[in-house]
Amino acid sequence: MASEILKNIGRFVFLVLLQGLILNEVNLWQGMAIPYLYILFLLMLPLETPRWLELLIGLVLGLTIDMFTNTLGIHASACVLIAYIRPLYLKGIAPRDGYEYGQRPGIQDFGLTWFIKYAAVLILIHHLWLFFVEVYSFKGFFNTFLRVVLSTIFTLLLTIISQYFIVTKRSSRQI
Repeated sequence: MASEILKNIGRFVFLVLLQGLILNEVNLWQGMAIPYLYILFLLMLPLETPRWLELLIGLVLGLTIDMFTNTLGIHASACVLIAYIRPLYLKGIAPRDGYEYGQRPGIQDFGLTWFIKYAAVLILIHHLWLFFVEVYSFKGFFNTFLRVVLSTIFTLLLTIISQYFIVTKRSSRQI
């Protein structure tokens, strides 16, 4: 239990620093695609995480990124939205037998197809909220929507690639 908490704290610090120091400086296609890999932390929270804790973690994660980007709560609101929707969406895409204790929503436990369905929807919701709250207008809707789509694709690709770098010990269960 304590080692799992330490791993999550380390993952939190790593993703925040990676986002704040490196990925925020990456602007592909003249700022049309910006990777927001930090939301991987929310996506990878254990399935047993209490809802109140997910919301609190989403708030802290978003506020931390807001401090790096000087965005006054935009990332915090997007992360809280994802933390709120995540348990509902997980119920909707649950396997027939449900989830086993200790599973993490990742490629290692559920496979690539399931993970893409899971991550793509939540990343898209996050980016829709983030970019449209940022411009605070539907003026330039198609330009903003293009930014959402390109950033979602870029973030999803980085998320999938990062899944292959996460090494977990397999239990004796068959998946």
